[in-house]
Amino acid sequence: MSSIEKIVEQALQDGYLTPAMEAEVGRICDTASELSIEEYMALDRLMGSLLTGEVVAVPRKQFINVMEELVLTEAIARVAQIEASNDCSLDLGDIAAYALNRLPPLYATSEEGAAYQREKAQEELAGLISDQVKDAISHSLDRPDFFPERQSIKRSSDSFLGQMNELLNDYAHKFEPAQVA
Repeated sequence: MSSIEKIVEQALQDGYLTPAMEAEVGRICDTASELSIEEYMALDRLMGSLLTGEVVAVPRKQFINVMEELVLTEAIARVAQIEASNDCSLDLGDIAAYALNRLPPLYATSEEGAAYQREKAQEELAGLISDQVKDAISHSLDRPDFFPERQSIKRSSDSFLGQMNELLNDYAHKFEPAQVA
């Protein structure tokens, strides 16, 4: 039994399709070059069950981390000041990630919750946020430029083999076989 068939059977048994199950079916359908007849039939059963209400799709929970917004606001202001007065370029993403990894998350699921978290953070954590962003910038400025060719993480629909091919093409020219005596 294939992964799709197992997911469909689970959804039919439980009566609901979770976001994780939905994502897995989507991932399989996106990456598979071809689906079997059994897999198409399972997907058809799932679609029918969703349409009749026999299976209910569980909605995705929407939430945000208010700390990201607060850190980015602080980091943008500080980086702009530094870049305006110095001849340097700072990576805002690196700075924000460094600071966020050292700060508590502040999640909210509604606008009211987000407003509460913002207010709480501005009253209780403003100094800590400022200190962590300052440390992140200092860390970024002190770091030597070891890999100037590095790039940010990019989402790609390429297959694993395609990614390996690109990696090998990028580094193969630097490879020299060892001399055999």
